[in-house]
Amino acid sequence: MPKTELPVLEFVLTNFKNFNARQTRDALVAYWRHVEAGGKMFWAVAGAMSSAQLGLTLAPAIRAGLIHGFSVTGANLEESLFRLVAHHSYKDFPDYRYLTKADDTRILEDRMRRVTDTSIPEDEAFRAVEKFIVPMWTRATEKGDRRFWHEYFYELIQSIGTDLHEGDPEACWLLAAAQAKLPIVVPGHEDSTFGNIFASHVKNGECSPSIVKSGIEYMAAFYDQYKELSAGKGVGFFQIGGGIAGDFPICVVPSIKYDLGEPVKPWAYFCQISDSTTSYGSYSGATPNEKITWDKLTQDTPMFVVESDATIVAPLMLTALLECKRAPAEANALIAKLAR
Repeated sequence: MPKTELPVLEFVLTNFKNFNARQTRDALVAYWRHVEAGGKMFWAVAGAMSSAQLGLTLAPAIRAGLIHGFSVTGANLEESLFRLVAHHSYKDFPDYRYLTKADDTRILEDRMRRVTDTSIPEDEAFRAVEKFIVPMWTRATEKGDRRFWHEYFYELIQSIGTDLHEGDPEACWLLAAAQAKLPIVVPGHEDSTFGNIFASHVKNGECSPSIVKSGIEYMAAFYDQYKELSAGKGVGFFQIGGGIAGDFPICVVPSIKYDLGEPVKPWAYFCQISDSTTSYGSYSGATPNEKITWDKLTQDTPMFVVESDATIVAPLMLTALLECKRAPAEANALIAKLAR
């Protein structure tokens, strides 16, 4: 029997039969059918996925045309850049569950900032990037320029020399997104390392707070971006984690309908991956059917909730989707045969 050209897709279709596995399989198949038909997909990414190196599969997916826009936390935005310029200086702590307070104090003294089982190097990441971005802020202050938060990072990540790359640029999702000029919203960007750094320069009078456009302006711009994304077959919503990264952009649909009083297409697909069980009012967000009552989704929207670890599920799904993109006819035949 010839070796399959679609090993990950075949594995998922063959083995993922029930429970969270089935949700993963069905979400994958619906994702592929949506984008193959010409639909778009918008990702909302919370947590520390950039530090977890999701860019290894996220960046190729962007280049392959499988992702068309983002809502990310300020931390995920900047940490993709950190991984590019300081990768070799990261330290991993695979036994992090057994660290003591004294162990974490030593990590602090080594000028490392731990994120679960890895850590961001302050000098090689925070302070190195600070040398580039603070002058951008001061020039904007002098000129009276105003930009969205991600636009500073889009410019920076494309302007730094390749000699400063420690990580693989092919695995940097922020670089891929900047090169593709993907729309991004970064709600609550103040809650990030560089949000704090920017605030300190505002406090010291070196930068004007007005050089960064507000979250309200992000939403105002997203109205038009959503209309463009949702043209044709519509745009789906793929969410990792909970919180503002997901809550902010999904509200664009009812806001256009009720606040602007304009016609709008609902989201055409919804999938959330979270290892925090969804419940009404929880941090992880409500189950999808509650979103029907807010006019964000409809009873006909394909909806999936995968209660699992996104660092496992998302790369698996993206790898299978990349296989589909490379061999669509074979993928469709395999799905027709096994996705039952």
